[in-house]
Amino acid sequence: MKHGTNLFWQIILVLLVVLVALWCATEWTAWSLSWSPRLGEPLVVILDVPIYVPWAFFGWWYSFDAYAPDVFDRGGLIAGSGGVAAIVIAVTGSILRARWDKRVSTFGSARWAEGRDLRKSGLLKPAGVFLGQAQGSYLRHDGPDHVMAFAPTRSGKGVGLVVPTLLSWPHSVLVHDIKGENWQLTSGWRSEFSHCLRFDPTDVASAHFNPLMEVRRGPCEVRDVQNIADILVDPQGKLGDLGHWVDKANSLLVGVILHVLYAEREKTLARVASFLADPDRTFRTTLSIMLRTNHLGTGEAPKVHPVVAETARELMNQSENELSGVLSTALRFLSLYRDPVIAEVTSRSDFRIEDLVSGDRPLSLYLVVPPSDLSRTKPLMRLILNQVGRRLTEHLDVRPSVLARSKSLALNILGACGLLAPQVSVSEPTSRRRVLFMLDEFPALGRLDFFESALAYMAGYGLKAFLIAQSLNQIEKAYGPSNAILDNCHVRVAFATNDERTAKRISDALGTKTEQRAMKNYAGHRLAPWLSHKMVSRQETARQLLTPGEVMQLPADQELVLVAGSPPVRALKLRYYEDQNFTERLKEEPNFATAILGASEDDWGTEVRSIHEGLMQAAELEPDGEGLGPQKARDAARERAQVSVPARTGKPQAKSRGAPQPSLFDALVQADSLEQATGIDLTGNGQ
Repeated sequence: MKHGTNLFWQIILVLLVVLVALWCATEWTAWSLSWSPRLGEPLVVILDVPIYVPWAFFGWWYSFDAYAPDVFDRGGLIAGSGGVAAIVIAVTGSILRARWDKRVSTFGSARWAEGRDLRKSGLLKPAGVFLGQAQGSYLRHDGPDHVMAFAPTRSGKGVGLVVPTLLSWPHSVLVHDIKGENWQLTSGWRSEFSHCLRFDPTDVASAHFNPLMEVRRGPCEVRDVQNIADILVDPQGKLGDLGHWVDKANSLLVGVILHVLYAEREKTLARVASFLADPDRTFRTTLSIMLRTNHLGTGEAPKVHPVVAETARELMNQSENELSGVLSTALRFLSLYRDPVIAEVTSRSDFRIEDLVSGDRPLSLYLVVPPSDLSRTKPLMRLILNQVGRRLTEHLDVRPSVLARSKSLALNILGACGLLAPQVSVSEPTSRRRVLFMLDEFPALGRLDFFESALAYMAGYGLKAFLIAQSLNQIEKAYGPSNAILDNCHVRVAFATNDERTAKRISDALGTKTEQRAMKNYAGHRLAPWLSHKMVSRQETARQLLTPGEVMQLPADQELVLVAGSPPVRALKLRYYEDQNFTERLKEEPNFATAILGASEDDWGTEVRSIHEGLMQAAELEPDGEGLGPQKARDAARERAQVSVPARTGKPQAKSRGAPQPSLFDALVQADSLEQATGIDLTGNGQ
């Protein structure tokens, strides 16, 4: 509203108050004098009540004060009270107008949030992740929006954000816990209502997880294996476009992983590495085994998996130098899984990814890695997070509306009464559990391309991310300067930072306000007892709500909370050890290797597929120019191979299909050895 308009309505209100008070004094005096005829003719009569003009009271007071002094004294008080009220209103209006004049927005209208802003933004709700405290209340956010926190090391991010949230979040959670402190402090309380598991790839006593057991047999198997291979060939999250060797290694890993899943007893990444690096055979023999294994068929009608066959044949057509480069590149990506501890931890699964959203109880999964092994085990952690993110964003469980539920109930009733066909069935809607990704120091995991893009839509699947980084530089180092991490985090928390670029980014996000500054000029002789003239002018200037320097100098107990669409909040940090609500929930940590019932079940079992003689014969090539064909040489090698491969002790004998002769593998190895000695192509590789 304009300044002139405010003044006009202020004057009207003051005059109206004076008029009403004077009219009340006039009518009260006339009533006290029993509507005497000597008071004169009224202006109008309404319901037998004479109504006089407001200023008639002053004439009566002058003429009849001597006859009824008490009446006119009280009438004067009534009229005077109106004048006092008018003065109060005038002064109050002037003060408010002065304040309104200062609320200009020429350069910006940024301001700090007030109580009504906190309620409007939903920060005062009794549920959600903890952000801080303000005005004696917790600041919590329970919406689907993701949260980003900038907190340098030892600034209180764990005691103020992570621990309070984990001690109150009632749903499933996945925690990136580098030092294991969060497990020690929060797993005791969370184990009371959820499956609480600690996955530590450096400890054989931890919970186990086999990434290959998340591959679904059937139409999705190639897609799942390709996603695994994409992460394996980018262990540090630093690659841009894949180079030639990395591209070939990716293709090789897809084929080998599929072969191991179908044909090998141990269906693990450690077995993938040992299968490729078997010291008892050459790489071409390994490719021949893949090409001659009955993956999909029966003993009568053998069939090689098409992706495995294409991969093996493509590489067998390459030169020796090319094969050597591809093999060495692939083995470099699998070197982590040669560690016997990691091989054991990834040998089976104590939980499944689906347990996060559809288990009988919530799942609290802590990914714990000692700082000394953080860089070495990064590929495995990246693989797990990538699998979780992709799997939980494949299917959207949309709850039907109230109308749809009513229709479903009506159809069920009609079907039960026999009024609908028997094949008509209506299933009950299923619900997914919410999952919180509590990722402390998440830039240390490297660039996760899928995770960066998934932030834009994963909230629709009931997934909420709470990301914590030390500075903007740390994020840009992992994701580059043009990343979308901050763009998809609508709630941001900032502590006092040591990085100037981060401080400037936060200062710009807080916004700019407009201030009025008074400029005073004095005129007159400086030795005069008073100045003859004084001039005051006001000028509007722009000022940031907090400058970058002020952001870096925030007190140790304060923080900034920015919610999209609301003014920023200057809040106080939480300290869980100073709050009884949290200290009461600190309990002893549980056993971290307890498996979830049914987690070991998968689509692959322990079935073993081996080399089939029909596939070997179909892949034979023509005899060479010396007259000694590969078939004769192979027969000679088979005659020498009389001892079968002994079964492993302590494990049940695996079922083998499509292998009428158990010594075929030895025959192929013997043929390969003979090939190296004679230079004759015995394995059908065309070499």
